[in-house]
Amino acid sequence: MSSTPPQAVRDAALLLRERRYAAARDLLQEHLAQTQASVQVLWLLGGACQELGDFDAARAAFAQLLQLDPRWVPARVALGELLARAGQIDAAERALRRALQDDPRFMRAALSLAQLLRHSGRGRDALPITQAAIAHSDDAALQLEHALALRTDQRDAEALALLQRIAAAHPRRADAAHYLALSLHGAGRYDAAIASAQRAMQLGLDDAETWGVLARALAAAHRLDEAEAAFHQGLQHDQDCAPLHEDYARLLWLRSGDLAHATAALDTALQRQPDHAALLALKAQLHGSAGDAQTAYALYARAAALPGAAAQLEVAAASAALKDVPARALAHARRAAARAPGLAQEALVQALLVRGELAEAAALLQRAQAARPDDQQLLALQAVLWRASGDARYRALYDYANVVRAWTLDTPPGWTSLDAYLDDLRATLRRLHILRGHPPDQSLRGGAQTMGDLARHDDPVIRAFFDHAIVGPLDRHLAVLGRGADALRRRNNGRWRVHSAWSVQLRAQGFHVDHVHPDGWLSSACYIDLPDAMGDAQPGVVGDDAQRAGWIRFGAVPLPLTPALPAEHYVRPAPGLLLLFPSYMWHGTVPFSGTRTRLTIAFDVLPG
Repeated sequence: MSSTPPQAVRDAALLLRERRYAAARDLLQEHLAQTQASVQVLWLLGGACQELGDFDAARAAFAQLLQLDPRWVPARVALGELLARAGQIDAAERALRRALQDDPRFMRAALSLAQLLRHSGRGRDALPITQAAIAHSDDAALQLEHALALRTDQRDAEALALLQRIAAAHPRRADAAHYLALSLHGAGRYDAAIASAQRAMQLGLDDAETWGVLARALAAAHRLDEAEAAFHQGLQHDQDCAPLHEDYARLLWLRSGDLAHATAALDTALQRQPDHAALLALKAQLHGSAGDAQTAYALYARAAALPGAAAQLEVAAASAALKDVPARALAHARRAAARAPGLAQEALVQALLVRGELAEAAALLQRAQAARPDDQQLLALQAVLWRASGDARYRALYDYANVVRAWTLDTPPGWTSLDAYLDDLRATLRRLHILRGHPPDQSLRGGAQTMGDLARHDDPVIRAFFDHAIVGPLDRHLAVLGRGADALRRRNNGRWRVHSAWSVQLRAQGFHVDHVHPDGWLSSACYIDLPDAMGDAQPGVVGDDAQRAGWIRFGAVPLPLTPALPAEHYVRPAPGLLLLFPSYMWHGTVPFSGTRTRLTIAFDVLPG
């Protein structure tokens, strides 16, 4: 005699507890063939199918359950998680938000929604969700998600403090040690980050991602041989992991300046997966950095043409084609804009400017700036448009006499003179310059850049720079700049904070290509040591670069415009001089000759 329905449900539940998932599924399906569906049966069936990896059947069971009882929150959460797994991100988000609306205290809903948003690149959107959830839950996984959301919102100190509390309260949680290592690295505490990553591994988190965290911390701590070994070990766990390949190839390039050496592991991965879009894009970036623009474009274009390729690859292909084939660049930019308008705005504006289609560029810029009025890249392109079209507003935006100013560093406490301090700073920075190649994604050529955020460095000589030497000049600069309605002065509240900092050492014939700083408000160049062969032209706008070797120049637009827009303003460097200027202002440097190097510190500033 067949079991009654309640007994069938009890038997299936027992089978699930014994992890006999196939038997449980078969029993539940047999039961459903004989009687009307119930939420209990569909709930157990969905769980059994999920454990067996039959996600389509699991989704169907949970969807049918919700038709019977739309307020069964666990089923809606499970459905949302399955939709996310299937790549149906929008539907997953709707399901999880509905679940959280139906029961704000159901922590699994908050956790899964926060994870979904983070994995979709919207970690900041998760912050109000995790903030509300942790008010009535001390769940460690939820606390971790809140810490990661804080990091995305650039509330790094809060995130680090929370991660330290979680790791202390849950010393056996490998993921807490992993994320603590990430946060410690971001705070410039590289030795502590290394120790935390190693602890995560000791707790069982032996995967590519954690090896990557360890490798990056080792590299930042200048333990470069160990970093290379850690990257190599991570790639043994996941041979095609694009983030690991990116940072490994970057480290090899920075240490050697040898493109073939830097791309060896990457090329091996591409032999296995020749149509791996992320790896093709990485190889393209390295070729572009090495000056091989044609190969870079070919690789980007190939990646962009792959089925399902991200719109960002069309943007990259547009940028790579801009100099040599503007029409091709415009085609790539238009395709990207059709798929992701916000992502492609800058690339499309640049292509339109190069093609001379100023009216369309102006309309697009107006729409973009309405949404992002403080975007420094958009302001830089606005300057190009106004200058190319003869608009008088350009001179107010690029008012060199009033917004580009040179200041002398203050002598920090503990030094008798600025020269004495510069001697110590010079020696300290030289010890940090252990690389040879220039960063693939930065403006310098023929030189190298320090690793990590220099503003977080704990060396006392470097701390004196950020805590004392630049404070007075920056305060005075903001006071002289004043307040106003323009793009620069409207953000001046009299306070400031350093957003990021680095040091650059250029060799002979080294230079910076003309660029802007999209993440800043004010940018800087502080000169620590200079080559003997500095140009001796008189200040002003008349003359060519040959008279100004080693100088910084402003206004030269790197786009292949007709006619070209050359430099309009130059400043001659001097040791101890701190130059401050708007981050939206195009600037670069003139190459120099001789045997000595050009040593600088640069940093971006945001309103405090």
